[in-house]
Amino acid sequence: MAKINQNYKQLQGSYLFAEVARRRTKFMSENPNAQIISLGIGDVTRPLPEAVLSGLHEAVDEMAEAGSFRGYGPEQGYDFLLNAIIENDYKARGIDLKTNEVFVSDGSKCDVGNIQEIFSLDSVVAVTDPVYPVYVDTNVMAGRSGEYVKDLNRYSNIVYLPCNAENNFIPSLPDKKVDLIYLCYPNNPTGMTLSKEELKKWVDFAKANKCIILYDSAYEAYIQEKDVPRSIYEIEGAKEVAIEFRSFSKTAGFTGVRCAYTVVPKEVLAYDEEGNAVPVNDLWNRRQTTKFNGCSYITQKGAAAVYTPEGKAQIAKLVDYYMANAKIIREGIAGLGIQVFGGVNAPYIWLKTPNNMGSWEFFDKLLNEANIVGTPGVGFGQSGQGYFRLTAFGSRENTEKAVERIKNLQF
Repeated sequence: MAKINQNYKQLQGSYLFAEVARRRTKFMSENPNAQIISLGIGDVTRPLPEAVLSGLHEAVDEMAEAGSFRGYGPEQGYDFLLNAIIENDYKARGIDLKTNEVFVSDGSKCDVGNIQEIFSLDSVVAVTDPVYPVYVDTNVMAGRSGEYVKDLNRYSNIVYLPCNAENNFIPSLPDKKVDLIYLCYPNNPTGMTLSKEELKKWVDFAKANKCIILYDSAYEAYIQEKDVPRSIYEIEGAKEVAIEFRSFSKTAGFTGVRCAYTVVPKEVLAYDEEGNAVPVNDLWNRRQTTKFNGCSYITQKGAAAVYTPEGKAQIAKLVDYYMANAKIIREGIAGLGIQVFGGVNAPYIWLKTPNNMGSWEFFDKLLNEANIVGTPGVGFGQSGQGYFRLTAFGSRENTEKAVERIKNLQF
């Protein structure tokens, strides 16, 4: 008799964005003439940069020739991309990395979900709240979460670090033992950031308590303010305790192309049952070479083009486009007297729902009365109740229309 992984029964409802899609589909079936504007899922809408397209086309042509055809590539990534990543994203910021510390993949969502496999099932996990659902759900699937407590909308064995307007969205350090700490900055969903001083507290805490920080930096390209760190490795000592995840999805429009990378410095250590130190880099390398056949050559050639002079200029233009959308949304919402956060160093706008409306209640109001789809804050965790996320990844035309529709609502 085939038996299921019982941990899957601990998952609550459907995945957040699947529920958003379900409600949208139901509404559209009942209102076929409605002109829906989606500011919910963080999917890009602008075409791929020309430099990237050139890189992809060049690689396709190479695959048509016997002398330049590529089959299986290195699971960790091709050197031409690894060297470009290190030179531009790290060395340019005074961070020294080796090519065997960077692992190219087909998406940071996969990596942040898969990384937990290499750690003990009794590891105590800490997450900020609200939080990107993948961090929690993959640990539920693995069996680390404990029981779901419905009244709290939380799992008993996960340590939650509330982030809200009262603490300026800066999480407090854990007040109990933890082993793995998920941090995402610029933050999804709140769009907020940590200063170098605040991030240093986390690095120091991890060093003092032998924790590992899993640092999701997928939105670093959107940072506008100079004093905001783009990499956790800008913080002294971080290479001893932090794994960093980055993506080309939102930076270069790769949501449908799929390419990302994870940095696992050789200095990061975990411990076996006897207390012996084990380099995490070795474990991740073994996991990837066992379960992953590498990101395609064609895709990696497109990603490498991001770092050409033409690519950098085009990426900057792409980021500016989305951040202009963020400004339109942020200023439009704030002009209604609604509390609004984010949208300065990230393409996400996090707003406090007016009149103490619940997150899903506000979702339904926007959908039914303004034909706008956003993301309920409570879907990211209990501390997201009473908040709502809008994204800046729509077209300029739809962004402006959406703000005007919201302005016409009665709250």
